[in-house]
Amino acid sequence: MLPECQLFGTLGCHLCEVAEALLMPFVEHGLLVEVVDIVERPGWVEDYALRIPVLRRSDTGAELSWPFEAEQIVDFLR
Repeated sequence: MLPECQLFGTLGCHLCEVAEALLMPFVEHGLLVEVVDIVERPGWVEDYALRIPVLRRSDTGAELSWPFEAEQIVDFLR
């Protein structure tokens, strides 16, 4: 079973859009991804502004910062 994840990014972020597209095949196979806008909390802006997009596992808190590719996502989800 695939873990639930969050994708931290923000509106207008081209790299975030690329990351979302990269995640779509995983979503089609059952991965649940909550897209989170970092401007919703000041702490997130401080933590993620220079690293977005960031994929975060909800179960372990592990994070995969951009740049990442499909193979890295596979390894990250194991």
